[in-house]
Amino acid sequence: MSGESARPAAPRPIRLGMVGGGEGAFIGAVHRIAARLDGQYALVAGALSASPEKACRSAAALGLAPERAYASFTEMARAEAARPDGIEAVAIVTPNHMHAPVAAAFLEAGIHVICDKPLATSLAEARRLQELATARRRLFAVTYNYIGYPLVRHAQALIAAGALGEIRIVQVEYPQDWLTEPVEDTGQKQAAWRTDPAQAGRGGCLGDIGTHAFHLAGFVTGMQPAELAADLATFVAGRRLDDNVHIMLRYASGARGMLWASQVAPGNENNLRLRVYGAKGGIAWRQEQPDALHLSPFGHPTEIVTRASPAVLPAGQRVTRIPPGHPEGYLEAFATIYAEIAAAIRSEANEAVTFPGIADGVAGVAFIEAALRSSENGAAWVRL
Repeated sequence: MSGESARPAAPRPIRLGMVGGGEGAFIGAVHRIAARLDGQYALVAGALSASPEKACRSAAALGLAPERAYASFTEMARAEAARPDGIEAVAIVTPNHMHAPVAAAFLEAGIHVICDKPLATSLAEARRLQELATARRRLFAVTYNYIGYPLVRHAQALIAAGALGEIRIVQVEYPQDWLTEPVEDTGQKQAAWRTDPAQAGRGGCLGDIGTHAFHLAGFVTGMQPAELAADLATFVAGRRLDDNVHIMLRYASGARGMLWASQVAPGNENNLRLRVYGAKGGIAWRQEQPDALHLSPFGHPTEIVTRASPAVLPAGQRVTRIPPGHPEGYLEAFATIYAEIAAAIRSEANEAVTFPGIADGVAGVAFIEAALRSSENGAAWVRL
């Protein structure tokens, strides 16, 4: 190699397993794409369905070795922990009610956990997982993926630097329309489990997308509400869980906020939006237009900061992959979370590496329980 310096060897991909995410699953495929986008992981094992036949078919379709296609997560945790080439991390992409038992099994086996949200269906379960992860000294990540966008990172850095001044108002909303009619009655798989309290937990829209809105607002502002007052509604006749959520928020600093989440708002596909206003200016960001951030310094014209702008702070530049004019979207943002987790698993993490951890997961479940408690008491104010 005369005239060239040897390149450092690429790190070996982290051996990844998956529980759930078999045939017909949406979020399992998203996790797999995100995990492999940066070449950081190799999927080598799975218990991809509660149905052994479906689990086997799904594993074969993904090219997994037959001996590493498991009929149950308990068998998988035990067998993989015993292998010299066993998985180092597991992605949990099951319906909500299975998050806690699956995560506990893999933590006990000494395997890092990457879990879809919400962390658990009760705060007691969430806290037990936090204790177990601490005791086993295993990494536990929760995929609140919307904080992976470059301009979300830029917005967080702006606020942390004081660009907006003292924060006064936080407005976050996440409306969708796909449950406007009772599609769960048609056998639609994604709707069926999300509207079933036995699988989703006590929060419907609240747990499914309300927690995303709550986490995004907390990440960007660096603030968590001290109190909330929630009004949960179920508009579709016969549906057993909420499909629309209005929540008022009070912060210890004196700031005020509002959170709206809905799955029955026609004309909204995945319209996650965040607006934050301070004494010196405001920002606005939409998930459906993720490469633009509106920055409004008080007394000056609103600026549209794009991902290509030299004004984007290092926090946003660091997680940008592709050149200007090529949108970075949902899958790339999800992949950013996986890449940050990989750095932490390899003990390469530094102050810049950011991903939602077990504390974020516990906070999300605490938010769900507080909102339910408030709504059940006539939208009374309750402490978080």
